[in-house]
Amino acid sequence: MINHTLKRKLESRILPYVQMPAQYVGGERNIVVKDHTGLRGRLAIGFPDAYTIGMSHHGLQVLYSLINRREDWCAERVFTPWPDMEAKLREHGVPLYTLETFTPLSEFDVIGLSLQYEISSPNVLTMIDLGGIALHAEDRTMADPLLVAGGPCCQNPEPMADYFDVMITGDGEPALPEICDAWVELRDAARGADGSFASGAEGRRQRSDALAKIAASLEFAYVPRFYTPEYVDDRIAAISRTRDDVPETIAPSVISDLDGIPLPTAPIVPYVKCVHDRIAIEIMRGCPHLCRFCQSTVIKRPLRIREVDTIVDAALESYRNTGYNEISVLSLSSSDYPHFEPLIRRLHDVFRPLGVNITVPSLRVNDQLRSLPELIGSDRRRSLTLAPEVARDDMREQIRKKIKNSDLIDGCRAAFQNGFESVKLYFMCGLPGERQVDLDGIVDLAEAIATVGKEVNGRNARVTASVSNFVPKAHTPYQWNGMQSREYFQWAHQYLYSRRQIRSVNIKCHDIETSLLEGVLSRGDRRTGKAIRLAWERGARMDGWTEHLDPQRWWTAIADAGLDVDAIVHQKYELLHKLPWDHVNVKFGRAYLEKEQTRANIQLADMAGAV
Repeated sequence: MINHTLKRKLESRILPYVQMPAQYVGGERNIVVKDHTGLRGRLAIGFPDAYTIGMSHHGLQVLYSLINRREDWCAERVFTPWPDMEAKLREHGVPLYTLETFTPLSEFDVIGLSLQYEISSPNVLTMIDLGGIALHAEDRTMADPLLVAGGPCCQNPEPMADYFDVMITGDGEPALPEICDAWVELRDAARGADGSFASGAEGRRQRSDALAKIAASLEFAYVPRFYTPEYVDDRIAAISRTRDDVPETIAPSVISDLDGIPLPTAPIVPYVKCVHDRIAIEIMRGCPHLCRFCQSTVIKRPLRIREVDTIVDAALESYRNTGYNEISVLSLSSSDYPHFEPLIRRLHDVFRPLGVNITVPSLRVNDQLRSLPELIGSDRRRSLTLAPEVARDDMREQIRKKIKNSDLIDGCRAAFQNGFESVKLYFMCGLPGERQVDLDGIVDLAEAIATVGKEVNGRNARVTASVSNFVPKAHTPYQWNGMQSREYFQWAHQYLYSRRQIRSVNIKCHDIETSLLEGVLSRGDRRTGKAIRLAWERGARMDGWTEHLDPQRWWTAIADAGLDVDAIVHQKYELLHKLPWDHVNVKFGRAYLEKEQTRANIQLADMAGAV
């Protein structure tokens, strides 16, 4: 059921005049195109970023496959168009459409968007507006699609709360089908005798009543319109329900049996080069470690695994359906998978004869690292990526990342001996209690690894120390901490650059303005939504891409929205304070986080005088 009229208009008037038009035409290998006639419901799965990013996201392929397995539903894809495409769509009055059937977004029953990165928030507004849907949730009627958000940014749903009908935390696989079915049933019940929906105030009231039923029946469904924030001294003091039939707090959606959830074995193969051109297989969800800085560790609990046979069978079927020459095993810490060595050996046995490479992007630094390079090495893989996060043992105790420099250096030595030529290390700058010696340690450790390369191969190895600016995220033990100032990060970055002595070591520090904006957007309350809209109205587009980000536009919008950046980002919260995201629950809950924050403060006091 392809909309040929819209497709022909695109082909004649729009696509010849935009960059990389192949990202807007659909038709890729393994897409699913269904006739909408007779379907119970239609879902548009959206990713608020460019096609090349969205098509690299494993979660999108998972949900697309999951819904399209059903005979009564279709799932189609939509991404944020680049500014040149957006301008052409607006010029010719063409709405944003899905790639499978060129159907405008406004004609779908449900639109699900994955919120992966706070800086991309304006892209959401671009997609909603281009789709011909009212920006604010409370302005919609039953005639409009249900807008659902998921993804890590929903851990603090408040900054985007005004724009979504429902927001979900936790696993999408069980939650999305339930919401889709519930909404279609409620929508059918609201139709008039002629099949139409009420408009105006009556239509908005009907929608509100329908959403209340979803909120009351699905414990993971947060419907923001039924929760009103209250402020004292410019900070959140309470979030009160406007109806007694909706829950006080929201539970995460959780899969109990990950192995029972089918993997996507016919992933879509894009026409254009994407960030990740490979098969991705999720082997484990969650992480056995409890690092205090890590939001993903908290929100993906409990730890669940897939069996080796499940993974190998899915990888082989995916290869037959795509022809990709690389397979990546995914998890927060792949080498912590309990059957890691048997799995990798099985994958190599199956895929080496086929010329297919196996990659493991997330390795744990422990004594096992000494044997991993031999296991994961290949003719094409020449770089090892590791995340020590910090470089001193006492700071590692503080962040609860229990690794040793000796394991890291021995692992890198083994990598160089097995043909690896370079190492990339991920560090953080600005952690609670950070000292100058911690910055010294970053450079010293990177240079020590470069020297190990010289011991093995006769020349210093290429080592990149990628240093991110720490943002205290919701639902971590550090959520009460303030973020370091712009001036601190400027000094710390310059200090790191000045300490480098070996030319083959590269220090790369993340952009400070981007990190500070991430702090505002990840730690803000519902008033932050006004700043996002102002930035969007003033031209914020694709700000996750450095060349498109205009920080001053954001800072002006934030000021015009009346937000206090110091209060949101830099001032710490006390344990008794209300947090903007307290009504969203995680496994273990706030009591565990409070205990960890208290322990961290005790350790920080002990570290204060250490050298």
